[in-house]
Amino acid sequence: MTIAAKAPALPVTPDFLALEITRRCQLTCPRHCYAEAGPTRGHGGMTTRDWHRIIDEAAALGTTAVQFIGGEPTLHPGFAELVGHAVRVGLRVRVYTNLFRVSAGHWRLFAHPRISLATSYYSDDAAEHDAITGRIGSHARTRSHVLEAVRRGVRVRVAVLDLGGGQRAEQARAEMEALGVGEVRVDRVRAVGNAAPLLPSTSALCGRCGVGKAAVLPDGEVAVCEIGRFLTAGSVREASLASVLAGEGWARATACVPHRSSAGPCSPDCSPNDDTCQPSSSGTCNPSDG
Repeated sequence: MTIAAKAPALPVTPDFLALEITRRCQLTCPRHCYAEAGPTRGHGGMTTRDWHRIIDEAAALGTTAVQFIGGEPTLHPGFAELVGHAVRVGLRVRVYTNLFRVSAGHWRLFAHPRISLATSYYSDDAAEHDAITGRIGSHARTRSHVLEAVRRGVRVRVAVLDLGGGQRAEQARAEMEALGVGEVRVDRVRAVGNAAPLLPSTSALCGRCGVGKAAVLPDGEVAVCEIGRFLTAGSVREASLASVLAGEGWARATACVPHRSSAGPCSPDCSPNDDTCQPSSSGTCNPSDG
């Protein structure tokens, strides 16, 4: 008797794909950075050519939007080239940046109608903000660049991350709104990365990781999302994005997520995200244990 070969599974098509192109960052955010990024971290094993290929593969799969993130994505030597390539193949692009330093070239890039920005903010008090980021002067730089983005008409969204302990998060929200930022939200920090007490737990996740989204990490590992980075399915350095998303590893990783239908998936730090999660400015995107 002849047994027909089992047809390969069709790949999942993520509408939104996060590309974590570096772990390097000017900040350290010692109490909460999900990626454990910092000034001494590297760009990972993925080359600029590898990232080009992944962008092409994502577009071919039917992905509609990508988010460049880190670390601080603008520190990657191929950042502008990769963003431009994503736009050329028809993708919408979000750059999740700390807005610590923005070059004239980056401002010209960010003016493209298919590109938007997102950033994290912590307090209207400079000393409190700088203590959270681990970098003196970060409050002044981020605030001034948010204001410049508004002045230039660049779309920017702000996630105010509340670490607790009386942090001036609501005052930070009011400050951003007063500066003219149209979309600002407050969210609590996830217990992953620098915020994890010991090991990350799926209880810190929103419950929709891997639903309509995926993340490619600096070494090529494909995760269910940036926050659920400890749930990986395989590497695109060794295989195509489609084959990883169609494989048993992806099925196992997404099965580990405590899914719930009532929550939208969250981008890093649960920032506003019109590509996957559409919370109101006053809503929440809580972890599944919330």
